[in-house]
Amino acid sequence: MKSLRFRFLIATLAVLLGSALMRAQSADDATPPPAMHGHAWARGEGHMHMMAFEKLNLTDDQKTQMKSIMQKEHPAMKPLFQQEHQVDVQLRQYVEGNFDAAKVQALAAQKAQIQAQLTVAQTRIHNELYQVLTADQQAQLKQMEANHEARMQQRMQEHQPQAAPEQ
Repeated sequence: MKSLRFRFLIATLAVLLGSALMRAQSADDATPPPAMHGHAWARGEGHMHMMAFEKLNLTDDQKTQMKSIMQKEHPAMKPLFQQEHQVDVQLRQYVEGNFDAAKVQALAAQKAQIQAQLTVAQTRIHNELYQVLTADQQAQLKQMEANHEARMQQRMQEHQPQAAPEQ
């Protein structure tokens, strides 16, 4: 039971840290990243980040520090996720029922504000987690993220529609 909770914690930490690093890397891009729906760990993306953390060979002290950070931050994050979920539920009624552009616009603005708060909080948490890593682990994590980004760029290029031949 304890091992399962610890693995879940590490997976969550990995997702948070990975997404923060990816956001930091893409902050200079001209095009915004695609919207993410739901939580990464709910879609199974945490497994990849979990493997990244396992490769970093965290010490028991680092694991304890990260667990402490996550436990400290959980009470502040939970209400934000709940608020975001409530807005999503409200938006769903306009998908399934009558569409009202003004009300959807107001809910979208509310969701954007919640997402901004989540982004600030998650980035702060990611920074705290990142600071727990040694310089070598930070460099190793950056390299893993760069490799991941390169693979993602390659996949995106492979799925680009081919230009029509000129006549």
